Amino acid sequence: MTKNSSTSSSSSSNNSGSSSSSGGGSSTSHGSYTYGSSGTNSQGNHYCNRDYGSSASNQNSYHYSNSDGSYYYSNPNGSTYYNDGQGNSSYSRNN
Repeated sequence: MTKNSSTSSSSSSNNSGSSSSSGGGSSTSHGSYTYGSSGTNSQGNHYCNRDYGSSASNQNSYHYSNSDGSYYYSNPNGSTYYNDGQGNSSYSRNN
């Protein structure tokens, strides 16, 4: 499980709805990445995206934490990880 390399946008099945940003849209640098945006949508699902720069395979890295306990990561190396919050998970790596 690669929780340490991830960020945000929509992709999981529980991510629909309008969102309100709690991050204010400002960017904050944290070493190898810069925070882009984060927030919680009307269903209580949290998202966060990070910019790892042009050298990352996936420049649109993000994660979602859903109110049903599921979560989804789209990592800067192009891999994805999904956990349904009930003990089932899937991982796919970038080919």
